[in-house]
Amino acid sequence: MTALQPARPFDDEAQLERRARILDAAERCFVRAGFHRTTMQDVAAEAKMSPGNLYRYFPSKDAIAAGLAERDRAEVAEDFNVVGTDDFVESFARLGRKHFEEKPREKAILCLEIWAEATRNPAFAAMTSAFECDIHGRMEALFRQAQEKGLVAPEVDARSLATLVSTLADGLFVRRAILPSFAPEVEIASVMAVIEAAFAGRISLPKALAAAAEEKSRP
Repeated sequence: MTALQPARPFDDEAQLERRARILDAAERCFVRAGFHRTTMQDVAAEAKMSPGNLYRYFPSKDAIAAGLAERDRAEVAEDFNVVGTDDFVESFARLGRKHFEEKPREKAILCLEIWAEATRNPAFAAMTSAFECDIHGRMEALFRQAQEKGLVAPEVDARSLATLVSTLADGLFVRRAILPSFAPEVEIASVMAVIEAAFAGRISLPKALAAAAEEKSRP
């Protein structure tokens, strides 16, 4: 099976609005009934349009999932683009509050639905891996820039730091999705304490394999 591709882009404002409406409707359906139980007819009904009109925008349920992933990827990428350098730690804390406190819990549930499907569906696995690689690369570049400005300790391996942040963020997504007792204010603060210590070089992170190999190859 090939990697999923989102439906073709639309230039007309009305078409873009309808596409966004479909994605919003699909999110609600996937969260309410799960990916497998949701049908294209369910999404069409939720979006208040005919199935035939829905298929003009997305040829399949998998294409809708790809569209959702692409929309989330673009939003997260924009978040990293606006991370401020005046208070690097606080910028990250704001991102944490946005994604794990201010955004609806349903977003975390949707992540779990996609991750679960990725364990069974090679196309979803490829989509999830591409999403992770893109965000991981953006974080790594951001941390390298922060090191150049003295905001992250120079001895910290940026790639390993990005992996740490991704791991902690994934854990928060899971906890928010499944635990009624999830306390965002406390848990985000705890995660940020770990990240801040990592920024300062107070946590000994193992170097990523690629970075270690590169270092060994230097004369």
